[in-house]
Amino acid sequence: MKTLTLIRHAKSSWEYDVIDHERPLKERGVNDAKLVSKYFKISLRPPDLVLSSDANRAKSTAAIFVKTLDIDSAIFHLKHDLYDFAGYNLLEVIKACDETVNNLMVFGHNHAITDFVNIYGHIYIENVPTSGVVVLEFDITRWADLKKGRTVQTLFPRDLKPN
Repeated sequence: MKTLTLIRHAKSSWEYDVIDHERPLKERGVNDAKLVSKYFKISLRPPDLVLSSDANRAKSTAAIFVKTLDIDSAIFHLKHDLYDFAGYNLLEVIKACDETVNNLMVFGHNHAITDFVNIYGHIYIENVPTSGVVVLEFDITRWADLKKGRTVQTLFPRDLKPN
């Protein structure tokens, strides 16, 4: 059994004159990432490996989660291939993970995240929002054998805020 936790980066800011790869988080993004990670800690399956896009907004989101969830920084790695919007690289990075990794956590971007959870999960999600978490389980022993699994948890900022 393999468990994959996919997290879309937090809300980023467009107010700075920087290239897309370097866009920072908005204050709302920081607050949402802290809120979601704090709540997610209750149900966390400790990851064996944490991978993140090297884009500023993704690695900043990952840093908030890693700190809040008390994840050992030695298992946290940046992957430029996860700076992916279509999902081809996301799929390849996941399939390339070592079979000893049972619980994988990945921070990335849309549309790759939403497309992935709709192809490989069993519940349709129109859009995984910023700071959104989706946990999928797969009845496989090797990531290379990835096939459709089950969506076992979703956690979105809107679920945790009063209306």
